[in-house]
Amino acid sequence: MIYYRKIGQIKAMTFDLDDTLYDNHPYIMRAEHALIDFLGQFADDPSRSDPAYWREHKRSTLQQQPNLHSDMGLLRREVLTSGLQAFGHSGQVLKNAVDEAFDYFYFQRSNFQVSEEVTTILTTLAERWPLVAITNGNVNLEQIGIADYFQKSFHASLAFPMKPSSAMFDAARQLLKLPSESILHVGDNLEKDVLGAKKAGFMSAWYADNRPMRITNEDVTVLPDIQLQHLNELCHL
Repeated sequence: MIYYRKIGQIKAMTFDLDDTLYDNHPYIMRAEHALIDFLGQFADDPSRSDPAYWREHKRSTLQQQPNLHSDMGLLRREVLTSGLQAFGHSGQVLKNAVDEAFDYFYFQRSNFQVSEEVTTILTTLAERWPLVAITNGNVNLEQIGIADYFQKSFHASLAFPMKPSSAMFDAARQLLKLPSESILHVGDNLEKDVLGAKKAGFMSAWYADNRPMRITNEDVTVLPDIQLQHLNELCHL
């Protein structure tokens, strides 16, 4: 563990999820590929339903509705609607297809279990402090086996813009009824998590599950208060 600043008394912790408690990349890639295969059934010509086709619909959707950057679920629904409309679907058939495809992706995106090592750490931490999840993504905490460790989870949305916005941090602070300086946020991204935490007045601990913990490899806007070498170091604070 590396201390960049002296920290105060910790009364609660907030956690990023993707790439902090698990390496998200293989799960999201698997889900994206599964969705592309699934969507082929709705195309008049299955060859049209390829990754480039859906990337273009995502690009055009974000160009028209840039606020959807903060809501991955709503963005995906809009992209599915746009892409399936181009296949000629409309009305209730379109709505049913979008719902079916979205539910399929959401299940596949969360179709894994967080490691026993991590859940053991969360068990120890939850016995000492209240925990809250703050994520820019939309993973299903129940499905991946960690919902019971957190008092609440905040997911980025139109109402709660993505980190480093302070919106979800502020909501967590209000839920916990604690001063911001007594809350430690743990996350992998030095901008979204560490800078976001600092803007909200939280303490920060940097930890990434998906890459070596070398700060010289990162784009650094602000240093964390603590750099962890292993997640279980939180149990010794």
